[in-house]
Amino acid sequence: MSDGQTPQYGGPQQPQHPRPADDNPYQRASSGWSGTDAHHTQPIPPTYGAQAGLPVQHPTQAPPRDRSRGRAGLVAAVVATSLLVGGGAGIGGAAWWDATQDGSDGSSAASPVSTSQVSSQSEAPPADGSVESVAQKVLPSVVKIDVTTAEGAGSGSGIILTADGTILTNNHVVEGAEAGGVTVSFDDGTSAEAEVLGTDPLTDTAVIQAEGVTDLTPATIGKSANLGVGEGVVAIGSPFGLDATVTSGIVSALDRPVNVGSDDQGNSTTYPAIQTDAAINPGNSGGPLVDMTGAVVGINSSIRTAASQSPYGGAQGGSIGLGFAIPIDEVMPIVDQMAAGETPTHARLGVSVGDPQTGDAAGAVVREVTAGSTAEKAGLEAGSVITRVDDQRITGADSLVATIRSYRPGDSVTVTWTSGGEEQSADLVLDSDAAQG
Repeated sequence: MSDGQTPQYGGPQQPQHPRPADDNPYQRASSGWSGTDAHHTQPIPPTYGAQAGLPVQHPTQAPPRDRSRGRAGLVAAVVATSLLVGGGAGIGGAAWWDATQDGSDGSSAASPVSTSQVSSQSEAPPADGSVESVAQKVLPSVVKIDVTTAEGAGSGSGIILTADGTILTNNHVVEGAEAGGVTVSFDDGTSAEAEVLGTDPLTDTAVIQAEGVTDLTPATIGKSANLGVGEGVVAIGSPFGLDATVTSGIVSALDRPVNVGSDDQGNSTTYPAIQTDAAINPGNSGGPLVDMTGAVVGINSSIRTAASQSPYGGAQGGSIGLGFAIPIDEVMPIVDQMAAGETPTHARLGVSVGDPQTGDAAGAVVREVTAGSTAEKAGLEAGSVITRVDDQRITGADSLVATIRSYRPGDSVTVTWTSGGEEQSADLVLDSDAAQG
C-alpha cells in the first residue's frame, strides 16, 4: 500500500495497532508488534541463595571471638545489601554473598596452605571490533528521554546528531508530550529540557532539541544498506529506565515488513525493518542499533512479544529475541526535513491495497487506484496484483508499503504486477504526499 493508506486485508490477518491521536502511547491494550518505550517498574524483591556449608574444623581451639563486633558487621552488610537491591533488583544474592564471605573463620592457627602472590595487571584496551570498543565509542552519543504527557509518564532513548543537542528518537516516545514535558539525560550525568522540533508518525521518527547544551558527542551515521544477515550488531538505550544499557546480537533478517499501527488519517506506519536478536525492551525505543564499527545503522523501535498489554512493550512485554529497528538510510532525508522545521514528505504509488485471497499468487492486491496518480498513468487497475518493485519481491500489503517507504518522492522504480493472468511491468516516477489534503 504505497500511498500510506491502511491496507484492507482479504487474506491472513496481520497484526494491527491503530493509534488515535487521543490514545495514550503508554497504556494501549494490544499484542504483537510493539514499540519499546519504557514504563516505571517496581523493584523486584531479592532472592537470596543458601548460606555457606558447615564451618571448617581446625586442629586447635580458636580463642573466644568478639561476637558483638561480628554482629555489627553483619548488620552493616544487610543494610548495604538493601541499598543495592533498591538501586537494581537481581543483584541482591551476589551482594549478600560478597558481604558475608570474608574468608575468616575466627581461628588464629596457621593455615597449612599458603596463598599465591598477588600480582598487579594493567587493564588491556578493548580490541577493535569488540562489543566493549563499540560501547565505549557509542555510549556518549546516546541519551535517555523522560516524557510527561496528559495521560502519564514514560521514558525512551535517543541518538545525538549534533554537538548543540539535536537528537533523533521515535515518534511514539515523544508523542503527546506536554510543553516542558521532555527531559534528556546525558552520558556524563547531566540533563536538560528539550523541545520537539518535528514528528513523523508514518516512519515513527521524531527530532527534538536539547536546550542550552554544547560540546556533545554526535553519533556516527552508517549505511544500513551495507548490512548482511548474520552480521554482529549492538543495541544501546534505556530499557525500563536503566540508562546506558548495552546488548549485542546479530542481524536476524533484513527488509522485514513491520506494521505498528496507523496515523490519524488511517495511513499505515509500516517500515522495512532490520530484525535483530540483540535484546530490545521497553525503553530502548529511539536508541541506536550500531554495527561493529560503532556506526548507527538503525533506530530501535519495536519488538515482537509472546504476550503484551501494550503495543509499546507493556508490563508483560519483554525481549524474546525478536527486535526491530528502522533502517537509517530510509529515514535520514525525513530527519533532515524535521530538523529544518519542514513537514516530512513520503513517496506514493497511488493505490490502496490488500492481501490476496486464499489461493491467489502472493502479492499486494490493488483495491483502488487514485485518479491522476503515477499508478493510474502506468496502467494499474483494481484487481491487479503487484508482485515486485525493482528487485524486491512483494508478498502482501505490508510488504508493498514498507518497500515504497524506502524510496523518496521523485524516485524512479520498476513495478511488476499480474492482471488477468498476464504479467506486466512499467517504469514510473513515485508521487509525493506533499500535495495531499
